[in-house]
Amino acid sequence: MAQTINFTKESIGALPTPATRAEYADGGGRASVNGLLLRVTPTGVKSFCVLKRIKGGKLERFTLGRFPDLTVEQARRKATDVLSTVASGDNPAEVRRALKGELTFAQMFDEYKRRHAQANKRTWREDVQRFEDYLEAPIGRKKLSKVERRDIRAIHEGITKEGHATTANRVLSLISSVFGKAIEWEYAEANPATGIKPNKERSRDRFIQSDELPRFFASLSQEPNGTMRDFFLVALLTGARRSNVAAMQWTDVSFERAEWRIERTKNDDPQTVALSPEALQILVERREGSKSEFVFPGDGKRGHMVEPKSGWLRIFDRDELTQLIARIEAAGGMFEGKDGESIARSLTRARAQAELMKLRTEGARIPDLRIHDLRRTLGSWQAAAGASLAVIGKSLNHRTVTATAIYARLNLDPVRESVTRATSAMMAAVGDAADVLPFKQRGVK
Repeated sequence: MAQTINFTKESIGALPTPATRAEYADGGGRASVNGLLLRVTPTGVKSFCVLKRIKGGKLERFTLGRFPDLTVEQARRKATDVLSTVASGDNPAEVRRALKGELTFAQMFDEYKRRHAQANKRTWREDVQRFEDYLEAPIGRKKLSKVERRDIRAIHEGITKEGHATTANRVLSLISSVFGKAIEWEYAEANPATGIKPNKERSRDRFIQSDELPRFFASLSQEPNGTMRDFFLVALLTGARRSNVAAMQWTDVSFERAEWRIERTKNDDPQTVALSPEALQILVERREGSKSEFVFPGDGKRGHMVEPKSGWLRIFDRDELTQLIARIEAAGGMFEGKDGESIARSLTRARAQAELMKLRTEGARIPDLRIHDLRRTLGSWQAAAGASLAVIGKSLNHRTVTATAIYARLNLDPVRESVTRATSAMMAAVGDAADVLPFKQRGVK
């Protein structure tokens, strides 16, 4: 049973820290409010709340705020408002929303990011990107209580229909996590994402095939943004994750040992990446005249490249344009280029001309390749070159139950040999298309 004391700043401030949670009731003064309580935890946190029996006989507790952020006078006013609202017949959920000043989904996401994601999730920036891309417009301005299951289902289905089933699942998971915290922090009563069935997922096994490599390299060699071009090359030749390549710093690279040290990877294990001669040559070229601490600098707050999607899209737009022009000319037509025209605009015109000429366009575009597939490409070519699964796992910093002990005993020599063999095999498949690249011009073998 709660001990009754007269709530004042001095009396509350003098309360001892209990061994177990203690509770005090407001009383003894003319301004006291019947039903206003103060809870004190063993860590010394003091919170005002109201305990009130609602219709149906159920006791409900309404948290008002913490002392001293909330003064005694403010707590008494809030308690009076809550008691009056409950007496008028409003349900507890409505009382809590009125008490807190209900948040919009965007406001709740911001609090979720600050209080939970940034402190606990390595991938919190991906959450921010998903919110901005898929959630801010449709539900960002909606109050939490107004976000309905049909809203979330429409978002999930829309992303899925665009061909991004896995992304749709990640967005659904993010919404559910945000509402989970909203319930925990007493901003919401229910999670509207509950019950929405995620898409079935399968492991992705796409990598750049041998017949695609010459086209990929030929288009990449024409990329006018040297930083973007080198980023994709290093990602391919090291098999490192995109985020790690983007954040690579010169202090992490040992040119003498031909190694790149990644202190923290996705699975929290440090990784030493063996650099092939080709990868090392690119880094040597980039180091000359570099004024940034990052190998791939960017204009944003983080100082390094963050999102290379535009450059990635240009690779395949440029290649498709090349393929379509070749087919148009082979059919006796002529495609006229325009000075200053973007690749995207030229491609739109080439597609229209090919359609007008009734030309076959199957295979003109390399299908369904993602940046992460560069990582898988190196592993696939290592396997084709005869590397063991243990060596491949060491190269890509995979963590598996059965092979982890073997990875730990491996040194970098077989890893470097395997990466170098795989790189040589890729260069052989590329053929003359790779001659324009920096390491080919320098005669690296």
